[in-house]
Amino acid sequence: MATAYVLPIKTAAALFPLLALLLLLPTAVALYRRHGVMSRGRALSLYGFLYYALTAFCMTIVPLPKQSADMCRRFAMVAHPQWMPGNTFRDIWKEADHKVGLNSLVLQNPAVAGTVFNLLLLLPLGVFLRYHFRRSLPATAAIGFAVSLSFELTQWTGVWGLYNCPYRLFDVDDLIVNTAGAVAGWLLAGPVARMLPTLETLDGRALAARPVPFGRRLTALVVDVAGYVVASVFTTVVIYRGGSAPTWMLVGIFVAWFVLLPLATGATPGKRLLLLKLVADDGGPLVVWRLTLRALLIGALVMPFLAGLFLAVLTLLNEPYPARLFATVRDSGTQGAAAILMALSPAQLLTVMVGFTLTAVCVRKTLRHPDRLAPHDRISGIRNATLPHRRAVRAAVGTATADRPAERPADRPAAPPAAPPADQPAAPPADRPADQPAAPPAPVAVGADRG
Repeated sequence: MATAYVLPIKTAAALFPLLALLLLLPTAVALYRRHGVMSRGRALSLYGFLYYALTAFCMTIVPLPKQSADMCRRFAMVAHPQWMPGNTFRDIWKEADHKVGLNSLVLQNPAVAGTVFNLLLLLPLGVFLRYHFRRSLPATAAIGFAVSLSFELTQWTGVWGLYNCPYRLFDVDDLIVNTAGAVAGWLLAGPVARMLPTLETLDGRALAARPVPFGRRLTALVVDVAGYVVASVFTTVVIYRGGSAPTWMLVGIFVAWFVLLPLATGATPGKRLLLLKLVADDGGPLVVWRLTLRALLIGALVMPFLAGLFLAVLTLLNEPYPARLFATVRDSGTQGAAAILMALSPAQLLTVMVGFTLTAVCVRKTLRHPDRLAPHDRISGIRNATLPHRRAVRAAVGTATADRPAERPADRPAAPPAAPPADQPAAPPADRPADQPAAPPAPVAVGADRG
């Protein structure tokens, strides 16, 4: 029975590196905007959840059957959903051959093993929902039911129309057991969550050590470079109809992105997205020559490497026999990499190597600096400063709300002062000294209240 789950686990392990690489940039942007830092604990927890979610999804669809003319006939037994709750007990009794015994009913019963696997399938989901996402028990139960329902609908619809008929059974007992597994995971995560430090604590420690993390600045730079490349390609395709854009156009886009926009707004689009801003070391305003020097240094350290990669891609696309070249890369590994290097001209290869060397030196000098300042930060006299991230803004708003005194409606009279106890004399008025005797009471006119 356990061997049936080996292939889905292997499939998830093969797909996870590619999926993690594709989601790295969006994940970094989301975490830095929300928490101001991507601490190791939070990143490990998030990518652990990603690997688990991918594995759980593969468990529900892998192995995929081969398309054939008689496929619907082969899987006719699972064509209709099973809506009877508790049918699992009937399957357990049937697999036990109506025998009462520990082996037949539990240890060697395939129906029991399938139920246990269904229970364990969403148990990690409950753990992640409580520790990482801070969800309550009712919310965990609802999310577990929704995830289980999506799995069952995927099976019932033949992977959403990929197959003409379902090849796995839609079972209402699976919904119940999966949801119970998510709830059990939430309950089991309680003692563990109390022993482990919270993710907010780990984020606070990381921010205290590095208020402007290197990864946050690197992510902003990657976003800026990607935005510049997209803007250049868009300009080339739209204005010049796919032809080669003049050099002055590409330089103009670079200057507008890395000099003019920071001069006008205080940040490049990438830094604005990562909630960063540029400030001068002397506390004064940003000036053109410092921003220009900073942009030139960034271009000298980063652009050669990217330009070399771009030339390499163009070389591969213009290769007379790209299919044979790609087949060589796919089949022979190291020999394929050598074939790509041989396909580049000496100038292109030199550009790639020089760019890679400059980028590596820049990263090394940045990490060795006490404040993690890059060479273009130190030379230009302009560094990064942080803007409040969303969690800090919410915390500040909550603190301000808690410190604000409750306002009394204008039409509600003020409460009278509390009367002193019977054995304590009344306090003197504020405008009469304490040692001055009180004035005697005014005489009451007799009959004043008679009509």
